[in-house]
Amino acid sequence: MEALIAGSNEFLDRQIHMQDTIATKLEAYKGLLQKAKDTVAADPSKAQYCVQQLEEKTKKLSFHRSQKEFQNALLKFGKDVERRFKQDLSAIYHPEAFAGKEHLITQALITHFIHQGQFDLCDVFMREAAIDDTDPFAKNIANLKQLFGQMYSILREMEESQDLTNAIQWAEEHHDRLASIGSSLEFNLHRLHVIKLLCDRRKVEAIMYSQKHFTAFGDKHFTDIKRLMASLIYDDIQSSPYADLCSPTLWVDARMEFQRDFCSLLTKSAESPLYASVLVGTTALPVIMKLYKIMSAKKTEWSQQNELPVEIPLDENLRFHSVFACPVSKEQATDDNPPMRMPCGHVICKESLTRLSRSSRYGRNSARFKCPYCPSESSMDQATLVYF
Repeated sequence: MEALIAGSNEFLDRQIHMQDTIATKLEAYKGLLQKAKDTVAADPSKAQYCVQQLEEKTKKLSFHRSQKEFQNALLKFGKDVERRFKQDLSAIYHPEAFAGKEHLITQALITHFIHQGQFDLCDVFMREAAIDDTDPFAKNIANLKQLFGQMYSILREMEESQDLTNAIQWAEEHHDRLASIGSSLEFNLHRLHVIKLLCDRRKVEAIMYSQKHFTAFGDKHFTDIKRLMASLIYDDIQSSPYADLCSPTLWVDARMEFQRDFCSLLTKSAESPLYASVLVGTTALPVIMKLYKIMSAKKTEWSQQNELPVEIPLDENLRFHSVFACPVSKEQATDDNPPMRMPCGHVICKESLTRLSRSSRYGRNSARFKCPYCPSESSMDQATLVYF
């Protein structure tokens, strides 16, 4: 992909160069026309001569040369794309995968627009999709628009004017809920405000603000507070050993943290679900294509439903929940086959638990069975559902 990105950048440079060159030549051609026009107006007998001179000078401008160079670059880039993406993705595409689920796709797109803050586009799309205001989904979207509108309004204030007033107010209003998820957002916003005051050389205001707001965070963030207070001995923090406190990345981190925690309190992911789905799908494509080639060569088929025969490597930020594989059946747990904990502490899937119970050979206590990993005995009613 690096080569393609480099090629696309080179192609873009050529396009810009072509546009600039043609614009310059057009200005020159315009000057030639005006000069010829003035000459003919002064002496009509020189009309034929002016036309001949104009043709010769126009040929020297060579409009076609820059266009030809651009066309060659376009063809070259197109061949590079075809050479690297020669796989036929239709071979692994299931045409019936979304049959009867068009409404889910529509909802996913609308939710994506909300996550991206594209509220006008969301309204247009909903009108074109003929989603009535009385629809329960439309009412839910109206509520999401209001909430995400507040979030993006605060994020714009933080980015454009470095104004933390509304962000801090929101964090203070949701202090208990933020604390319940282990968030440090409120402290980080107060800390960033103090840093901003120090960067503006408003040391007295920074001290007074710190005394007012840092008391509640002393136990958890004592080290950060101590370092921030130590920076007060310097007149200019930006030229001191604590200059890293003024790094612009702190504002970027603060915006990301605010967006993440805001969405967490809404029980929503910070990233659009549609974006995450597309990213996972594109990540899985090379593995699935390789699997398809192997299975085609061996003339075999995968018959297991709703499960891939291979592991798809995903980044940590794309793992939204724990994955449990039953140590007995080696199958991944599902909603219909959840993990169950026996009294001895060992965990297996519900179907494996049921099979062990049915195959028990303990006479009148046939409901009891031995754990496959230790001598302990248990029964179905003693097993508890486990949530990872």
